[in-house]
Amino acid sequence: MNYHSFSDGELIYKNPLSQKTDISDWIQEGEIGIRELEGKLVFSHQRDALEYGDHAHWVLWCPEDFPDQIIIEWEFTPLSEHGLCMLFLAAKGRNGEDIMADVLPKRTGYYPQYHSGSLNTLHLSYYRRKHREERAFRTCNLRKSYGFHLVAQGADPLPAASDSESYYRMRVVKYNDIVQFSINGLPVLEWKDNGQNYGPIYTNGKVGFRQMAPMKAAYANFTVKKAILETSPSFK
Repeated sequence: MNYHSFSDGELIYKNPLSQKTDISDWIQEGEIGIRELEGKLVFSHQRDALEYGDHAHWVLWCPEDFPDQIIIEWEFTPLSEHGLCMLFLAAKGRNGEDIMADVLPKRTGYYPQYHSGSLNTLHLSYYRRKHREERAFRTCNLRKSYGFHLVAQGADPLPAASDSESYYRMRVVKYNDIVQFSINGLPVLEWKDNGQNYGPIYTNGKVGFRQMAPMKAAYANFTVKKAILETSPSFK
């Protein structure tokens, strides 16, 4: 597959994610375990996964509203074999509201509240190891919601947590109708939204992380930059 090429533009937002105070203004939905480790933040769960099931998971939102045509990057290290990690982007209320607007129902980290509730959002599952079938055939999944529509898949190149390197550089590009994801410079998936099959093309909105218990992972150096389109694929 041919991919679009993007370069970094102006820095819009930067957060080292190295200490708890770095996320003092981020919005937590669900109960999150947070600790500092060697210049990174380690996120885990506080609710027991067996006791609380799908209500043990959480979402953590960056408070900023981001425009379209952006590159989102962060460093990621899986610390447990089982669980799931996801990125939400271009998140808004279904009627265009800020996702923190009082008119929207309260959210607690329970997944249906995000994919079939009051939000429109894109969500990328980039570490899917929660269930046995996910570990047996590992993919990265991009969905468009409202509606939980699976729009793109790519092979997951990340190893088991026990074999992981110090960190992996995750990169998501949202540029008009294009969503692109790569890990350490390796293209994983790219999708072009036609604005018809699953509703209009999403543009600006909030970005957030999601984890499903019993996942434990380290994060650092979260940045959002303007995306500059360099080249488009040529098909012969």
